[in-house]
Amino acid sequence: MPDHFLPAGFSRVHGELHVESLPLKDLAERFGTPCYVYSKAAISASFGEFEEAFATLHPLICYAVKANGNLSILSLLARLGAGFDIVSGGELSRVLAAGGDPGKVVFSGVGKSAAEMAQALRAGVLCFNVESAAELERLSQVASALGLVAPVSLRVNPDVDPGTHPYIATGLKNSKFGVAYVDALALYQRAARLPGIRVTGIDCHIGSQITELPPFVAALEKILALVDALSNAGIPLHHLDLGGGVGIRYRDETPIVLKDYAREVASRLEGFGGRLLLEPGRRIIGNGGLLLTRVEYLKTSPEHRFAIVDAAMNDLIRPSLYEAWHEIVPVSTNTAPTAVMDVVGPVCETGDILGSARELAVAEGSLLAILSAGAYGASMGSNYNARPRPPEVLVDGNRAHLIRRRESIEDLYRAELPISDLL
Repeated sequence: MPDHFLPAGFSRVHGELHVESLPLKDLAERFGTPCYVYSKAAISASFGEFEEAFATLHPLICYAVKANGNLSILSLLARLGAGFDIVSGGELSRVLAAGGDPGKVVFSGVGKSAAEMAQALRAGVLCFNVESAAELERLSQVASALGLVAPVSLRVNPDVDPGTHPYIATGLKNSKFGVAYVDALALYQRAARLPGIRVTGIDCHIGSQITELPPFVAALEKILALVDALSNAGIPLHHLDLGGGVGIRYRDETPIVLKDYAREVASRLEGFGGRLLLEPGRRIIGNGGLLLTRVEYLKTSPEHRFAIVDAAMNDLIRPSLYEAWHEIVPVSTNTAPTAVMDVVGPVCETGDILGSARELAVAEGSLLAILSAGAYGASMGSNYNARPRPPEVLVDGNRAHLIRRRESIEDLYRAELPISDLL
């Protein structure tokens, strides 16, 4: 059966699925399964696509670390000139360990602790994207106590429906994220008076996996109206952060053409003298990775056929969490009969389904590739059912680099403290 969709960096050669120049079956033999595999060329090209599309605007492209925070991925992007969007002190530590520039880091997130604020202030991050009045007050206190000044933008909710899954729509008025549009002007005026605070920009992020331009344009126009109101109130801004959320193709979506997006942004930023920031994550890494897995058993029930594989929802939770679609293709063409089946894992949950009703030609022992798994795959992994997380491999041409080793069972309880001796 032909492949419906293969992202850039992946191809089929003489019936064998390759990542760049390497056959995936060789990687399975070398590193085992399940295993995450990424294409360096695909990741680099996706970052370059943003640079090229927005070239006339000279943006700072702050990669969203939450999408995939592997140190080697972050190091690659840092060398390409990326900044970083973080949502925790742990992500800041990752960026610094990977050689990222703290002066290119924006710190988002609704629940920043005082310790995380102090860590970021000492590191010298570019900006805090403040998401509530309470957070602004705390940041003022922490910065003042340290004798430092916190550069601040407010994350403003423009109340625009992004047309995506409700769990990843983040810019609506009932969202836990950001500051309500109607409250933003007053909160900016409060920020301008607070000690330890320097107002530098404005931020919005309306959601994730968005494949239409109108929501982005509507959000930008509302934010620019607020920029004008702030200027009239004597609060000039030095940057405008449009967040991320640009979607990718998983199945049959038609993703936004970045040059079209850039054109819409450029036509509306005339007269704004500040810098543009963008926070892409999925669009850079999503199609640059896959999850390699092996069929353990084929099983038939009265109404279903199942391919039970060695990957599971703890390795890739998106299908269980969002009913998200990932294309699943055999690594090698074979003569097995084609059948419609559910691809499921061994975890003890009925929702441990990686793909429903897939037409596949596989046998026990066949390798499968779960595509478009570079974003929110490994980064959302867990150890449910005491399952070690899989290794991660970055392919560069004809070379494969192990960038995260497979966890051992001992790794899972190494930090635990048994109390049997205390009873």
